[in-house]
Amino acid sequence: MSSPKELRYSEEHEWVKVEDGKARIGITEFAQSELGDIVFVELPEVGDELTSDEPFGSVESVKTVSELYAPVSGKVVEVNEDLEDSPEYVNESPYEKAWMVVVELSDESEVDELMDAEAYDKMTDED
Repeated sequence: MSSPKELRYSEEHEWVKVEDGKARIGITEFAQSELGDIVFVELPEVGDELTSDEPFGSVESVKTVSELYAPVSGKVVEVNEDLEDSPEYVNESPYEKAWMVVVELSDESEVDELMDAEAYDKMTDED
């Protein structure tokens, strides 16, 4: 499974797409396949502050509940409300329909610390 090249990745299996000083965040194809069928997604509110490497929500599957860890710090400016009624988007479309939050980056250099697709794919191949 090869990850989209234009994204950056955290060790906790979140992806980041940077657009105009903002970061769109979701979980990877690998993460959703490990979790199984997603039945519930809990996300922060618009206005909440995320801190890199700190939990910001959770994803519940038929198997388990997993914390979501912020890959970057910033203020939440948009939340994907569709996931409330359609958590299955995380399984069906982790990179398009199932983005979770958009944050206004407080430190753009944090993005540089994340893995590129090649490094992420290498890490998940070892798992």
